[in-house]
Order: sequence, then C-alpha cells, then structure tokens
Amino acid sequence: MTRFVLKRAGGALFVLLALSVVVYALFYLAPGDPARLACGERCNPQQIAQVREQLGLNDSAVTQYLRFLEGLLAGRDYSAGAGIALHCDAPCLGFSYQTDREVTRLLLERLPATFSLALGALAIWLVVGVGTGLLSALRRGGATERALTVLTLAGTGTPVFILGLLLLMTVCAYLRWLPFPTYVPFGKDPEQWAWNLLLPWVTLGLFESAKYARLTRSSTLETLAEDHIRTFRAYGVGERAIVTRHAVRGALGPVIALSAVDFGTLIGGAVLTESLFGIPGLGKTLIDAVRVVDLPVVVGVVLAIGAAVVIAGTVADLLHALTDRRVALT
Repeated sequence: MTRFVLKRAGGALFVLLALSVVVYALFYLAPGDPARLACGERCNPQQIAQVREQLGLNDSAVTQYLRFLEGLLAGRDYSAGAGIALHCDAPCLGFSYQTDREVTRLLLERLPATFSLALGALAIWLVVGVGTGLLSALRRGGATERALTVLTLAGTGTPVFILGLLLLMTVCAYLRWLPFPTYVPFGKDPEQWAWNLLLPWVTLGLFESAKYARLTRSSTLETLAEDHIRTFRAYGVGERAIVTRHAVRGALGPVIALSAVDFGTLIGGAVLTESLFGIPGLGKTLIDAVRVVDLPVVVGVVLAIGAAVVIAGTVADLLHALTDRRVALT
C-alpha cells in the first residue's frame, strides 16, 4: 500500500509540473503582449516597454517560466518602478492587471463559496444517486426500475443551466417558496448561507445524481452476479444481508472514486451554476477575468482547477484502493 501511495503521489507531482508548463506557455508565451494588457489601452510605447522590463518579459521563455515556477514554490519580488519592489508570498500567481491585488489572495477569498457549493452538491448526489441506483438494482425488472431508469435518463440529458433556470422560475418566481439566491458567507449567517445555497445545491446535485444512479445500479448488478454472492445464497444467507454487507461494499468502490474526481472538478468547474445564481466563486471569477483579459487571474484559476482535479484524482485512487485492495497491487 505504501508503494502504491508513493507511486500515485509522484505521478500527481509530475502532472502538476506538466500542467504549469502548458498553462504558462498557453497564456504567457502565445501570440499577444502581456505588457500591453497589464499597462492598459492608453499606454504609449515607452510605458509598455517599461512594464515589459518590470515583468521580466524581455528575458527568454525558459527564464520567464523558471521565475514563474520559483514564485509558485518560494515566492518572488515584482518591480513596481522607482526602486520599489512588491513581494508576493508562495504560492505566488502574480498580481491582477485590473485590481493590482495578489491573485492568490483573490482566489482564497473566492474558494469558500465554491467549496460550499461543491460540498452541498456532493451530499445530494450521493444520497439521491446512490439510493436511486440501489433501489433500481434491487427492484430490477419491475415498474420501479423502469420509472427510475426514465428519470435518470432525463436527468442525464438535461443541461445544468436549464435545470437551474427551471428551479429559479418555479420555486422563486411562480411559487415564491424561496427568494432569489444571494450568497451569504457561512461565518456571517449559517442559516442564510444554507437557504441561499439550497437551489444551487439541488441543481448540481440532481444533475450529477442521474450519473451516480446509473453507475450504482450497474455496479450493484455486476457485484450481485459474482461467484461469491452465489455462494452466500447457496449457504442460505438472506438477500438483505447479502446486499448490505457484501454487494453494496463492492459496488461503492467506483462510486467513491468518481465522487472524489467530480468534487475536485466542481471546485473550479461549476462556472454555469455560479454565474446563474450569482455565487462569487472560482467559476464566476474565471468568467469575469476572461471578459477583461486579466491574464494572471485566468492563469491562477486554471491552475487551481487543474490542481483540484489532479489532487482529487489521486485521492480517488487511494479511496478505491482502500475499498478494493486488488487496486493497490496494479
């Protein structure tokens, strides 16, 4: 198991390093002038040249990337002109072109909103998706299974923004059961935090639960068809005991692994949901930064999304290995 953990950790570090190279080259070395974006449209050539010198854009591409990597690992200093240096602590992602704020601080301020959204959606899709999948598997061949299959197919084929709009129109506009959501930090008012995130949670949770229902159903049926389950039945073990003690445990391995990956993806990937409900998270920050071409913020969010996915994938492998020790031997 230790060898498996070290192997997965080493692979994750390599992927993160490769990700930093690709992201830096894609946004900073692609055609375009970051100095003009940082300086603004009204800058003259002399001012742009000064900004290029301050940002170190006159150095070679390798030197620029190594300086960027140094900032991520140890922090770095930025020249502000007239002998003034601005220090950026690690992990340093630079300063926003629009607000001159440290990108890392900006992302840390937006992370709680996205984390709250992802955590609530995770709870809903696990309860609804896994419960529906188990019920469908245990009632296979009946009317219950057919009805649940139709519902999961409809959920899988409905875009998340359509589901969110329907919930907003129905719950907030027509029925007026809830006011239109406005994000409230957890530390300010936990009750309002939960009420205002309820619709975003349900939107993402129901959208993802359809996928988990299908996965749980197929995994449970596959497990119930294995030889050791037949042996338990032959020895007279009750069906409920077989399902709860053996089949569920074997079927939940892929569900746990996929949940970790999807949770990491939602940390930076719930762009449509955050924009629809006005949640000031990483997804909305990315949209706003792209709109004004704020390169450091775009790079920071993309790296955060990539790191979340890589870390979540590693955690998923570890959780899968804990539920199925055969995985650790591969």
